[in-house]
Amino acid sequence: MTVISGPSAVGKGTLVKRLQENFPQVWVSVSVTSRAPREGEIDGVHYHFVSEREFDELIAGDGLLEWAQVHGAARYGTPAQPVFQARDAGRKVILEIDLQGARQIRKHLPGARFVFVNPPSWQALLERLARRATESNAEIERRLATAKGELAAAGEFEHSIVNDDLDTALAQLVDLIGLQR
Repeated sequence: MTVISGPSAVGKGTLVKRLQENFPQVWVSVSVTSRAPREGEIDGVHYHFVSEREFDELIAGDGLLEWAQVHGAARYGTPAQPVFQARDAGRKVILEIDLQGARQIRKHLPGARFVFVNPPSWQALLERLARRATESNAEIERRLATAKGELAAAGEFEHSIVNDDLDTALAQLVDLIGLQR
């Protein structure tokens, strides 16, 4: 199991998507979230979109491997059952989650591999976040405040990848996971 974390707009999703396109044997967990879908997002593909009540029920029923409130707003979590099913079937499991979730996974699954994705610079992160044009100015400010704390915690991860060039970052991730090219 590999946990991939890093700040918003660092390119985690793009990196994981490219990994999955090139290595379909890799299984990527689809997180649940209490936030509303963004334009173009598909329920069950990008996230499982649930109500606050449904999220509470997942927590109460031990249905989440980890969960956190992210950026002071919506909650995100990893459904436990599909992760364990994929792992037990011998698949290489990828969890693309935030720092809070990674810390919870470390406590519950200490054998997991932890990879932090860094931006090439703070300026590059600012530009990527602005280019996405999916968040309000207030949301961007919340994400940047969160990013500062996440970047400060990068040393908690055994592995680090700088996502300056997607192909290079992907090659590093493939090597870390132990996939055959």
